[in-house]
Amino acid sequence: MKKMIPLLLIALATVFVLPDESKASVLLYNGSEGEEVKDVQEVLADLGYFKAKQTGYYGPITIEAVKAFQRDFGLSQDGITGSKTLREISNVKSMASVVHGEARGESYEGKVAVAAVVLNRVADDEFPSDVKGVVYQRNAFTAVFDGQYDLTPNREAYRAVKDAQRGSDPSQGSTYYYNPDIATSSWIFTRTPVVTIGNHVFAK
Repeated sequence: MKKMIPLLLIALATVFVLPDESKASVLLYNGSEGEEVKDVQEVLADLGYFKAKQTGYYGPITIEAVKAFQRDFGLSQDGITGSKTLREISNVKSMASVVHGEARGESYEGKVAVAAVVLNRVADDEFPSDVKGVVYQRNAFTAVFDGQYDLTPNREAYRAVKDAQRGSDPSQGSTYYYNPDIATSSWIFTRTPVVTIGNHVFAK
C-alpha cells in the first residue's frame, strides 16, 4: 500500500515554489545573507542600480536592484539572482575589467566603444558566441595577457558596460580597435577604419 503524503506538506511545498530561473539552481533570493550577496550588491552599486549600504542581506532594495539589472540585460525580472542572472553579472565584471584595462585614461565615449566591441564580437559569427569566450580568446585583448585585466575596474568602466548593453555603440559596429602609435601587428592595419575615438582607431 502506498504511503499517503500529508496534505499540509503538499501545501507547504506549493507555497515555497520559486520562479523558473531558480528551479534548477537556487542561488540568492529574499532573505539570503553573506559575502555572495554583498558581492552582487557591489556590482549592482557600480552599475548604478543599488543605492544603499551594502549589508550582505538580500532584502527589498536588493530585489528591486536585481530587477532593474535583469530588465536592462534582457533577463526575466523576478528579482532573484539565479544561474542566468549570476552568469550575466559575471559577464559584466569581465567586460568591465576589459574596459578598465584597455581604455583606462580614455574618454567615457572611448570606454563605451570598447565595451561595444566586445558585444559586437559576440554577435559576429567570426568570434565566440559568448562574452567569456570573446574576452579569453587567444590574443584578443592585450589587457588579458599583460595583467591589466586583473586590476579592479572603477565605476566608470561598469557604467560603460551598462550603456553598451543598453544599445550605445560609439564604435559604430566595429569588431576591432587599436592604438596606431603602439600597435605591433601589421595585420590590424588591414582592417577597415570606422571611427577614431581618443587614442583608438575602431575598425571592422
